[in-house]
Amino acid sequence: MAITMTDAAADRVRRFLENRGKGLGLRLGVKTTGCSGMAYVMEFADGLDEGDQVFEDRGVKVIIDPKSLVYLDGTEVDYTKEGLNEGFKFVNPNEKDSCGCGESFTV
Repeated sequence: MAITMTDAAADRVRRFLENRGKGLGLRLGVKTTGCSGMAYVMEFADGLDEGDQVFEDRGVKVIIDPKSLVYLDGTEVDYTKEGLNEGFKFVNPNEKDSCGCGESFTV
């Protein structure tokens, strides 16, 4: 089981954590929502919860709760800029389909 990050994503997370002035790493998870069923959730983590899995890639810790890990195993987190749009992108091998707006996915 593994979660990886591109250089661009790791650099962006590091800058966010430095500007924030604290934080253990990035918490990544999924929640039930949207037209396809699931959506990615990201937030800064200041600590660990029981059962959390910690993956470190390019000097950044990615923390995932056990329920989300089933859906996120093998995911690569990227950070992209396309024209005026920029943001995190998830390359998830478990994703079978996504909605037209790209906000939710199914596994």
